[in-house]
Amino acid sequence: MTVLWILLAFAYLFSLSARYFSTPDASLPATVRPNPVLFLITAVLFCLVSGLRNNIGDTEMYIHSYLTDDFTWQYVWTNDDIGFNIFQKILKLYTNDPQYMIVITAFITNMLIIVMLYKYARLFELGVYIYITSGAFIVSMNGIRQYLATSIVFAATKYLFEGNWRRYIPVVLFASLFHQSALILIPIFFIVRRKAWTASTLMLLGVAVLIVFGYSQFSEVLFSAIKDTQYGVYQTLSEGGANIVRVAFFGLPLVIAYLGRKKLSAQFPDIDIIVNMSLIGFVLMLVATQNWIFARLAIYFTLYQILLTAWMVKAFRRKDQKLVYLALLIVYLIYFFYENVITLGIDYRSDFITWFN
Repeated sequence: MTVLWILLAFAYLFSLSARYFSTPDASLPATVRPNPVLFLITAVLFCLVSGLRNNIGDTEMYIHSYLTDDFTWQYVWTNDDIGFNIFQKILKLYTNDPQYMIVITAFITNMLIIVMLYKYARLFELGVYIYITSGAFIVSMNGIRQYLATSIVFAATKYLFEGNWRRYIPVVLFASLFHQSALILIPIFFIVRRKAWTASTLMLLGVAVLIVFGYSQFSEVLFSAIKDTQYGVYQTLSEGGANIVRVAFFGLPLVIAYLGRKKLSAQFPDIDIIVNMSLIGFVLMLVATQNWIFARLAIYFTLYQILLTAWMVKAFRRKDQKLVYLALLIVYLIYFFYENVITLGIDYRSDFITWFN
């Protein structure tokens, strides 16, 4: 964890400096453009820490697969997530070292995410801070393929805001080559492009509550529908449900966004889309208390929850904003320690960053 604590300190410092030395830019929602050099340093820090790891989550499984699998064209076409198979096949023509695969996927994933925080987060450094302390960065080192797909779709947020489905859907289809579950974002595109906090919001929450209380019946229908797909295996897994504390942290920004909905809408008209994406993520996490498979789907919405958190300080009166900002830093820091030190016991290891091993 030492490397991750150091990353948190330096990433926050550089991203805060990037906003401090920002320049006015009316084309961005935040109306300022963080310093590009300091932004780049921040992004590179994430890429290096993620790319130079040799453990966390299923990283070791990916390393083993890269070393042992023979990426023939038959293998590529007969196994799931063809895009990722082609990527590994091409890469293996040049190197048998799996670290290159981890570095490249980490670079693409984190660069796309930090660029989008740079463009759309009201407080860039707060978005960077929450990306780490919410656990999203650590999850990105676990589900490599899915987070790669998530970052690709996240990079198309502009098309989501514009309602440009002709450009958004091809991006989703491309991302689905790396993780098929990205296809759920096609119908989501048409659902979230509406005003937040309407009757549909209450209906969505009501459905989630019904699923939680009637999960045994719902799960029978769900797993019957997906039993012949690559996700049918989840029926036999016994990973348990999502931690209720994690669910609460998904819901916290939504509560504040509701209370400050008028002020946020006045500052950023597209905030309703971010709220709706965050709401769907919260609903999935609520259902995930029954089965972890839904937390996997919630990954696609986590980054919008981070964006929402980076805006919600502005939902408060100017005289209260510093106190709220400080409270967020403290609360998320405590959560980061609880989730990753006490609960998960995360142990970051690297063959390159060896000073703290």
